[in-house]
Amino acid sequence: MSGAPDGTGYAVVLDAPGRHRLAPHEPAPPGPGEALVRVHASGICGSDREVYQGNRPEGYVRYPLTPGHEWSGTVAAVGTGVPPELVGRKVVGEGFRNCQVCDRCHAGETTLCTAGYDETGFTLPGAMAPTLTLPARLLHPLPDDVDLTAAALLEPAACVAAATLVGAPRPGERVAVIGAGTLGLIAVQLLAASSPAELYVVEPRPERAALAREFGATAVTGPEDLAGSGCAQGCDLVLEAAGAAGSARAATSFARRGGRVVLTGIPAPGALGLDPASLVTDRLTLHTVFGAPPAAWSHAVRAFAAGLLDLAPLVTHELALTEFPRAIELVGSGDPKVGKVLLRP
Repeated sequence: MSGAPDGTGYAVVLDAPGRHRLAPHEPAPPGPGEALVRVHASGICGSDREVYQGNRPEGYVRYPLTPGHEWSGTVAAVGTGVPPELVGRKVVGEGFRNCQVCDRCHAGETTLCTAGYDETGFTLPGAMAPTLTLPARLLHPLPDDVDLTAAALLEPAACVAAATLVGAPRPGERVAVIGAGTLGLIAVQLLAASSPAELYVVEPRPERAALAREFGATAVTGPEDLAGSGCAQGCDLVLEAAGAAGSARAATSFARRGGRVVLTGIPAPGALGLDPASLVTDRLTLHTVFGAPPAAWSHAVRAFAAGLLDLAPLVTHELALTEFPRAIELVGSGDPKVGKVLLRP
């Protein structure tokens, strides 16, 4: 089953946790200020698996739902008030639907909009369908010659861009990345572009370690070995991208006194807590990231368009929408050979 030229076809619908079906899809005509996008590919991440399993926190999902917050596509039509030249452009798009008028939105922190949480693929229809209709102001146009399959990873890249922007890496610093999954490997590339003196990656899986080195890591170690490496005196910046039970605490232990730590992963309940005394006595600056504001999206799209982000090697599986259950299983398998899984309408 695939999308027809007119945008009809089938979409994945989750009626409730653990219950999905393929439902007939009709494109939603774009209203004023909106754009209709023909979806090229939609990625699956741990958050999608949470939605399927019912582990997403209350208020951050609404069933029935078509998931899909990581996507790329081409604008097929626009509503009134949208520049007509946008039709035919390759695009990616922000997921958070913000009010644009609250104090947080005015400050550029749109993922903290005080009007409440709404996001494509979680509370609003997502991209696991032939088409997606959304406010055109959320779109980020891409160069005509980009690889749309690789571009489907720009949503996680934008989240990592948010982390690197608040981490503010400086040339010549010692930096470390905890975890070499999709987020970690994107972080390695963005941090490598800041010309660090050393770029350490903590990752026990050989396949992922090899990619980290290819993307610019100067050393890849296991958690127990980092303290004995060149980062024994502590790193200036540590970016945590694993979301494991102990990765946040590990990230703070690898930072030098006065260093900076950015947490991006969301661990399951029961994770090891941070030590407030160490945070204070070591005078660590701690940042967290939830989603990506417009500035981070722009940063990721510019880096991708400039060739500083190589996202294609992170894609290991491309499946049809009909294979949604297998895609969810792959994402949760723990197999180190499974990277980013994409669904194609």
